[in-house]
Formats: sequence, structure tokens, C-alpha cells
Amino acid sequence: MLRIGIDLGGTKIEIIALDSDGRELIRQRVVTPQGDYRATVSAVAMLVESTENELGQRGTVGIGIPGAESLATGLIKNANSTCLIGQPLRRDLQALLQRQVRLANDANCFALSEAVDGSGRGAEIVFGVILGTGVGGGIVINQQVLTGANAIAGEWGHNPLPGCEADDLPRPACYCGRSGCVETYLSGPALAADHFQRTGQKLSAAEIEQRAAAGDAACEATLQRYENLLGRALAGVINILDPQVIVLGGGLSKMQRLYRNLPACCGQHVFSDVFQTRILPPEHGDSSGVRGAAWLWN
Repeated sequence: MLRIGIDLGGTKIEIIALDSDGRELIRQRVVTPQGDYRATVSAVAMLVESTENELGQRGTVGIGIPGAESLATGLIKNANSTCLIGQPLRRDLQALLQRQVRLANDANCFALSEAVDGSGRGAEIVFGVILGTGVGGGIVINQQVLTGANAIAGEWGHNPLPGCEADDLPRPACYCGRSGCVETYLSGPALAADHFQRTGQKLSAAEIEQRAAAGDAACEATLQRYENLLGRALAGVINILDPQVIVLGGGLSKMQRLYRNLPACCGQHVFSDVFQTRILPPEHGDSSGVRGAAWLWN
């Protein structure tokens, strides 16, 4: 069975084809047409057509998007690629491709990829975390994505940071209209902003990590604050889902110290006498999103 996955991003559209064992057969990408919905839909359809022509067979199609499909209207919502918002993306693609298409949030696709044949393989419950420009997540139970009644399952980034302490105040404003969202503390820009506010140094998250590793005390303190905040936020998820595995994705997931330090940071806030959830890097790295889109037909 040929499975085709597409990662529909704001700057690129990537396609992958997997065989029944998950072996990659082909991968290619094109630039996303900026602000042009019709051109974006056409680009996706042409990628599918060229992939199938090259392989000489027809496949199932799954698509990961930076948003969600409204269960009430079938239109795209919450997308940072704004030309998708309010559009019947799945319906339009099905008409062009002449087959059923499955859509999922890109964080859900990341989690599914890692649950099926990545770091979370064999686990009953996998929580996939995106730590990057924003903070997102996806839940996979027995290798099936959990969507939820409102199509927002796993969106922990827009919950309030739990256990608010004096050092967390004032609660930062979030673009969603609320304040104190997890994302406002744990995104890459939030990490850089925290360091700037306390030191006056304008450094990226990667630069802060590099300087901490070289012995910079201020950068080390910033990362310890970040790890404690992340531990508190993840503990709230663990107390509800109790996943066997948490897989970290996004740019900040490349900080190897997180995998050493987070178990202790989470464990002290988890409602249990033991902490056995494994916190792991993604096996498929940046490829997990597009692979997970293909596995939507698993």
C-alpha cells in the first residue's frame, strides 16, 4: 500500500511516499505560494500527481497543516498560514485528486510519526510536543491521533501556565487574546525575551545554550528557569494523560540537556510516587511531520 504524506507549511510544501513498511520511496518539496489559496491547492495536487507518475502507482493522501479543520463547518481554522483560514481545503483537494483525503494538525502528524515507527513506537499513549516559534502538541493513543470534540486535543500551548509563582509575573500577553499561556513562557522567542529582560543581552535560544555550555552563569540560570517552567507545564499534561512517552520536537528540542534535566523537573510536580514517563528526542527529526501525514492512513 502506497501512502503519500504532505507537510503544508508556510514557506514550503513537502511530499513523501512510504511503502507498507514505512520505507521512504520518494521525497520532494516546492516553495509555498505566498498568500494564494488556489495556487497552494494546485501545488499540492501537482506534487501528488508527479509523485504517483514517478512511482507508477496511486496512493492514499494525508496532509499535515498549520491549523485545524472545523468539525462544525469543514473549514480551516487557527492556521498561521492565513490564506487557509475559512477555506474548504479538504473538499477542494478531494475534488482535484478524485479520492478521500485526510487532514490533521502538523503537531498531530509529528506525534503520529513518532508513535508509529519513531521514539514512541510500542507505547500506548504518546504526547508529541512542539517547542519552537510557538508551542503545540499532539496526542496519539494506540497509534491513532486524538482529535477531540473541538479539534483541539493536545493544544497545551494555550492553557495557562500551572502553579503560577511570583517570578512568573506579570503574565505575558498572548496573541490568542489571553495572558499567561504556556506558549508565552516556553516558545523560543519567550526564552530569548526572558534572558533579555534579566540580563539586557539579546541572544537567540541557540546562543544562550552555547554560552551556558561554555560556563556563562547568566545563560545557565536562564536555561534552568526554562527547564523548571517546562517541567511544571508538562506535569500538568502528565497528570491528565499519563503518557508512556513524550517526544519533543521543534527547534528547542535540539537542546540535549532537556532530556537529562526534564525528568526531575517534571517528577516533582507529578501526582505520583514514581515518575516513569520517558522524555525523548524525535527519531525522525524534521521529517516526522510529513511522515506522520502519510501515516494518517495507517
